[in-house]
Amino acid sequence: MEGNGASNNCQFTSRTPSDVESGESQCNSDCFDDDGRPKRTGTVWTASAHIITAVIGSGVLSLAWAVGQLGWVAGPGIMILFSFVTYYTSTLLSDCYRSCDPSTGKRNYTYKDAVQANLSGAKVKMCGFLQYINLIGTAIGYTIAATSSMVAIKRSNCFHENGKDDPCQISSNLYMIIFGIVQIIFSQFPNFEKIAGLSIIAAIMSFTYSTIGLALGIVQVIENGGFKGSLTGISIGLVTPVHKIWLVFQAIGSIAFAYSFSLILIEIQDTIKAPPPSEAKVMKRATSISISATTVFYLLCGCMGYGGFGDLAPGNLLTGFGFYNPFWLLDIANAAIVIHLVGAYQVYCQPLYAFIENWAKGTWPNCKFITNEITIPMSLSKSYNLNINLFRLTWRSLFVVLATFISMLMPFFDDVVGLIGAIGFWPMTVYFPIEMYIVQKKVPKWSTRWIWLQLLSSLCLVISVAAAIGSIVGIVSDLKVYKPFKTT
Repeated sequence: MEGNGASNNCQFTSRTPSDVESGESQCNSDCFDDDGRPKRTGTVWTASAHIITAVIGSGVLSLAWAVGQLGWVAGPGIMILFSFVTYYTSTLLSDCYRSCDPSTGKRNYTYKDAVQANLSGAKVKMCGFLQYINLIGTAIGYTIAATSSMVAIKRSNCFHENGKDDPCQISSNLYMIIFGIVQIIFSQFPNFEKIAGLSIIAAIMSFTYSTIGLALGIVQVIENGGFKGSLTGISIGLVTPVHKIWLVFQAIGSIAFAYSFSLILIEIQDTIKAPPPSEAKVMKRATSISISATTVFYLLCGCMGYGGFGDLAPGNLLTGFGFYNPFWLLDIANAAIVIHLVGAYQVYCQPLYAFIENWAKGTWPNCKFITNEITIPMSLSKSYNLNINLFRLTWRSLFVVLATFISMLMPFFDDVVGLIGAIGFWPMTVYFPIEMYIVQKKVPKWSTRWIWLQLLSSLCLVISVAAAIGSIVGIVSDLKVYKPFKTT
């Protein structure tokens, strides 16, 4: 990714000719990687933090509802299935970071670069379009999700003071604006490496609220004296047979997309410091750690939530008020969700930011408004200086304002994001990684491996189509009661 930050000891001063020969080799090795870009400093742990921040979103709290639609057999089974599929295709994709040689080959800085290096033509354009549409949709969805948690804190305190019978109607527009202002500030971090600390904090927050949701689910099971639910999920009678089919499609889609982070995997891998070991090996280890931790939490939160509430499991254990007390614990959990989504928003938007800024630099290389950095001293130490780019400040701020406005305009946009995710899941998480692997490894057509890869791709395509249909049904249902800017 463009502009990875160099370490602070890489400061240049004017050198005499006699200094050049002795110092050039050391400076090149200390300050720059093999591609001439500033030294990358990422590790398996920072990469894991980025992945966890991206994967464990507030959607983990809706998994109880998803398991409720599928039942005790299919629910956990589909979670485990998608964890394996995501891990496998992620390992294929991580091998595409470098072309030819895994340690010395040409780097591909973005997902689109990797596709362009291995495939060609319309596939590259389709990849770019789907990736950036997904990133934009995710930013809008996270704005709505974070706002829901902020409103939930206010409502939780209202219920505590006035009782459960008070409707506690609260507009979320102000909270969306507050979240947008926070994102404008954090969007000024230039690249992934500069938000490593934010990702670590966000990952800790994701475990915090997931653990609280899990604990509350366990307490509910204990209060019930056992587990609720059935082997086949929500009962016919509570919903019609046709409606259950749509709910099953939506639930499968929710689980599938809960694991979807492939569209930013290459960008995360581009923050990892140079070999040895190779970036691909580090990324595979980070993916293994992250998906293992994620799957354990998904299974625990989804199953304990469903076990506690059965067919009545809310869409979100913390904002859907499956619980009312202890209210202070709910406030802590929802605050953790907001903090996590601040970081997750940045993890997903950084590739989009980089794409637009790199395009602008290539189009207008002599424009100072686009290329110049203004250094603002933040302390006596140079390591805490703040670099401001006027183009970055302007365009990123405008993007956040637009995303916030759309979130306020269409409060059901999370269903639209579900549709965008459904459209993007198969090509971004499965199709492109498999096709690039086949080209890189020269897998013979109609060989056993080729057939199995194509079967996997076809199965995931069917799942994406089904999830898209379920999301469209949800959108149609939302449109029946749609009122612009009404986000109470």
